[in-house]
Amino acid sequence: MRELILKMSMSIDGFVSDLNGANTWMFGADQEAKSWSVETLWNASLHIMGSRTFRSMAGWWPTATDMFAPPMNQIPKAVFSRQGQAILGDETLAARNQAQTIADAHSAKLQPGAESWMETYVASGDLAEEVARLKAGEGKPIIAHGGAGFARSLIAEGLVDQFVLLVCPVALGKGLSVFSELAAPIRLKLESSRAFPGGAVAQTYRPV
Repeated sequence: MRELILKMSMSIDGFVSDLNGANTWMFGADQEAKSWSVETLWNASLHIMGSRTFRSMAGWWPTATDMFAPPMNQIPKAVFSRQGQAILGDETLAARNQAQTIADAHSAKLQPGAESWMETYVASGDLAEEVARLKAGEGKPIIAHGGAGFARSLIAEGLVDQFVLLVCPVALGKGLSVFSELAAPIRLKLESSRAFPGGAVAQTYRPV
């Protein structure tokens, strides 16, 4: 049985992006925080995400060369989409082709594991049932990425076994929160906390 970890970066006032969905503020120069994030990503046997995040990532990671690219490309993925297999069709192929065009223009190339984006498992059924099916597999945990709406759905259904939150040293004032639509408070137990030189703090919580 695999646990589901929701990994999110957020501002100190609890937002995972601004109101337009932009989150460039979370990418700082703190190498220790980045190394921790990469190590966390490798501790997964499956990455899951919503359809909008999938399209964005499928157009970026296949040719990316930064330290996050290997785990994002090489670890299997699942996308939650009501479109069914169509999510792997024209739009994703177009994003993949765009990535290749950009790569060609910069003398880059598809990275190891890039083909996995077109081999993504598509979960189009009931959210809780699909997650239960994925959790039934053996191996390291499942790591869930955004966007905010997908994360809210996982939280609302009580499907998250562990919250891994990287709190960045920035306040946005307003934005999107994954906890903004709770039907009732969720009590959490702090399992670990680690501060990084650049001011970010990794907090790991488990529902009680």
